[in-house]
Amino acid sequence: MARALGPYAIIGSHMSLSRRVLLPPAAVLLCALALAACGGGEGSPATSTETPGAAPTTPTAAAPPPATTPAPATPAPAPTPPPTTPPEPAPAPDPAARPPAPQCPPDAGNCQAASGRVISLESVDADGDGDLHLILASRQGVTLPGVTVLDVGKDLRPAHDPQVGDWAAGAGPVYRGSYGQRQIQVDQVVYAPTR
Repeated sequence: MARALGPYAIIGSHMSLSRRVLLPPAAVLLCALALAACGGGEGSPATSTETPGAAPTTPTAAAPPPATTPAPATPAPAPTPPPTTPPEPAPAPDPAARPPAPQCPPDAGNCQAASGRVISLESVDADGDGDLHLILASRQGVTLPGVTVLDVGKDLRPAHDPQVGDWAAGAGPVYRGSYGQRQIQVDQVVYAPTR
């Protein structure tokens, strides 16, 4: 270890006084240069292995490692069901295409006429006589307010029974049915559509 002392440096300051040597500053500088030229230390500059006249090579930066975390998967949207349209109701029979509704004779004492849409029917009568019972939504309201039951004998039944929603009309005497209800036992009956 050198320590400056005026224009001289003391080498070996850790040594005893008898072994210390005084060196001029130029000698100290030469020693420092010699140590620096040896290199190999941690802070020493690297030696170049390039050939003279060749283009200097620059160290290439290492590419960053590829991302290993996959992007979160987004769930596929659920397929949209096709829009559903409600079934269209059956077209109403044209009133002009309906047959004329039967009427009671002017001199009949116990006769009523009624017409309307079939809201229910009984194709097989409970007493087994082959009658057809039609329950109409009618303004005449013979059976109940807004409801009339037509009792159609087997000789007046159409080839195919009417369906709910069809129009029917009948006229005849009014009697009590098996449940005590008032109903028209028709002498004349018409349907639309005709079956």
